[in-house]
Amino acid sequence: MKAAAINAFGPPDVLKIMELDRPEAGPGQVRVKVKAAGVQPFDCAVRSSGWVPPGLKIRFPQILGNEFAGIVDQVGEGVADFSIGSEVMGWAMLACYAEYVVVGTDQLVRKPQGMPWEEAGVLTASGQTAHTALEELGVGQGDTVLIHAASGGVGTMAVQLGRAWGATVIGTASESNHEYLRSLGAIPVTYGEGLVERVRLLAANGVDAAFDAAGDEALRASLQLVENRDRIGTIVSFELASQSGVKSIRSQRSVRRLNELAELYAEGKLKIHVRRTFPLEQAAEAHRAVEKGHGRGKIALVTE
Repeated sequence: MKAAAINAFGPPDVLKIMELDRPEAGPGQVRVKVKAAGVQPFDCAVRSSGWVPPGLKIRFPQILGNEFAGIVDQVGEGVADFSIGSEVMGWAMLACYAEYVVVGTDQLVRKPQGMPWEEAGVLTASGQTAHTALEELGVGQGDTVLIHAASGGVGTMAVQLGRAWGATVIGTASESNHEYLRSLGAIPVTYGEGLVERVRLLAANGVDAAFDAAGDEALRASLQLVENRDRIGTIVSFELASQSGVKSIRSQRSVRRLNELAELYAEGKLKIHVRRTFPLEQAAEAHRAVEKGHGRGKIALVTE
């Protein structure tokens, strides 16, 4: 099969198309013919420096990617919930930039009917990260929550989940993305110098929780705005979080969580913005686009 993989760490050009062995489904597993795969900042960090979270190891040639959507084409022994032809979406760490991926049935769900492949391919990672974060921060009915980097892949998911769960959402973004955030139900605010004062003007009764997907500056602003540090979390500024006594959040993926996201999508309560797609053969270009930052929504690789 074709796969986008690396044999060394470095700039986007180290990501090459390679011919690798097609994987086979074992007991309790299915093989999926991948139609689309999301491109994450996580993937870029692996490619550029070899960074991986605890428990993962790099083995060259190393395929990248950790979310996918596609069609089941092989079913292993003991699998009852899926059959050949099932349209699915799910996750597999360091495996998804490929024509085929093998996963256990505890790593995928059925794709909502009518959902475009590129949207299904980018939901799993950002959607579950946002869901994990807002759940850990206890966001719910009547809260006012501040979301930093609200127009990005994780941010757009967090905005919509916050609204679906009954919260008022204030989202930071550049002015060019303000109308986009309004369309998702958020109150937009420009990031940068003076952010704390601007947010206080928007939140007359204060901010109950804050979710940082931007970095140290955003987290420092959150510390001034939210009284309860148990309700401040970050997915990027882990060192400052440790120093400040706030939550370092890592995505906790599960079928339960992904099914909730799929149900919200089917109900029309979750929109997925794919700003651009690239063929698998242009994975390096996709990485360059992600590393530019400040883009709306997600980027996807498509296999055909």
